[in-house]
Amino acid sequence: MNSLDLPGRPQDTRVVVAMSGGVDSSVVAGLLKREGYDVVGVTLQLYDHGAAVHRAGSCCAGQDIDDARRVSETLGIPHYVLDYEERFKKAVIDPFAESYVAGETPIPCVSCNQTVKFADLLQTAQDLGADALATGHYIRSRANGAHRALYRPVDADRDQSYFLFATTQEQIDYLRFPLGGMSKPQVREAAEAMGLSVAAKQDSQDICFVPQGKYSDIIAKLKPTAATPGDIVHIDGRVLGRHEGILRYTIGQRRGIGVASGEPLYVVHLDADHARVVVGPREALETHKIFLRGVNWLGDAELRATPSEGMELYAKVRSTRPPRPATLHHRDGATWVELTEGESGIAPGQACVLYSDEGDEARVFGGGFIERSERGAEAEAMLSRLQAMPVAHSA
Repeated sequence: MNSLDLPGRPQDTRVVVAMSGGVDSSVVAGLLKREGYDVVGVTLQLYDHGAAVHRAGSCCAGQDIDDARRVSETLGIPHYVLDYEERFKKAVIDPFAESYVAGETPIPCVSCNQTVKFADLLQTAQDLGADALATGHYIRSRANGAHRALYRPVDADRDQSYFLFATTQEQIDYLRFPLGGMSKPQVREAAEAMGLSVAAKQDSQDICFVPQGKYSDIIAKLKPTAATPGDIVHIDGRVLGRHEGILRYTIGQRRGIGVASGEPLYVVHLDADHARVVVGPREALETHKIFLRGVNWLGDAELRATPSEGMELYAKVRSTRPPRPATLHHRDGATWVELTEGESGIAPGQACVLYSDEGDEARVFGGGFIERSERGAEAEAMLSRLQAMPVAHSA
């Protein structure tokens, strides 16, 4: 058994490393090469790299591909660039735009891992005769009986488990995450020691195909008819103004709503069917119950074995927030989570990731995408009345 928990000596073990051109995946390739593994670097070209050659903080395009190639030359490993632009558009970009038009807040990084990286690339790695596919994600995996389980990483500030909840058991058994036990400063130190040109390279900040985080510009380009104007409506039914498309708003947003009011207002609901942006006070955002779709369960017992009173665990509804106490329920094919402390700003399309506890050793139990949420009784009643009201455009 070698350091990757695979049978055989490192020199007899082929590992494909997904190289984005950043410091993390470059260090993974370097560490495995140093240990004697048969390392093959693969970089995916996911979108028009011509427009992103000089943009800092991107990945999987122009300059990043060149960086991955230079790192591979330094390490003395073979390197391949695969054109996945078409499949990336169909599997990630198009659904991203459609989700926003429907009033949701999607997480394309999860979709990318689900499809392009951990399905298509994983198959390519197997076709190359690799024993494992290694990535630079900050998450840990280790043996759990006949399979492997996912755990939060040592560096909590870099925890990427939120974006990997949809990884299937079959994929987890094949994947390896060498950086799970390292901190970011340690990774940069390793890159410098290896003489890698990307040692001080800036980390990716935005979604790779959305420059400067301007989601609405990308969606308007992909779906020119999506920016349907409509009313900005208070949760109590008052029409406060007009907007140029719900795709320009997100649940929980406070700034830039476009209406003046004597009270702080937040976006509490996006009514795609009636092109309405519903606003209200902060307390109207408070949510305790979340219904999930597309659930990926990674616990030892089957999800349908969840006790009638529910399963106590921890849930994370935003990547930047820690796991909080919650109770998981599954009955008659429906899955929902009750949040003990409540959360605000929860939007359909986001992820709810489930953990065994809140500590660094927490195991990832999977999760799902938020289908809908239930607010307090008063807010739910007001929203129901509003949904029944006809659309009355402001002057």
